Amino acid sequence: MSIEANKKLVAEFFAHFKRKEVQQVLDKLTPDATWWIGGKVELFPLAGTKTKAEIGEILFQLVPSSKDGLAITPHGMVAEGDKVAVEAESYGVLGNGRTYNNLYHFLITVRDGKISSVKEYLDTMHTADVLKG
Repeated sequence: MSIEANKKLVAEFFAHFKRKEVQQVLDKLTPDATWWIGGKVELFPLAGTKTKAEIGEILFQLVPSSKDGLAITPHGMVAEGDKVAVEAESYGVLGNGRTYNNLYHFLITVRDGKISSVKEYLDTMHTADVLKG
């Protein structure tokens, strides 16, 4: 795929979160996709590398229960080869009533028109605080 096609795929991927379309998010991933979340597992249990099935479980718990979806807005993208780097911000009211508004850097790898890996750097303290509430 071209760099522009990769960026378009990534933009579409994030748009599904706002519409609560978790299955469509997962459909954009290759069968062997991995999703790495920054942090130390002993301090932030969501941290570490997840399989497609494992990230699906997490997303199906969080996204559908949000009030109006979880908007993940890319503020900038840079792409080279099969990689797309994204600066983004999320916003949503979760099922527990707390507002989730995080900043991210994602490094996404594309293979054969699908996302094969996601590396997610985020404010782990904010996430842990909002999820516990």
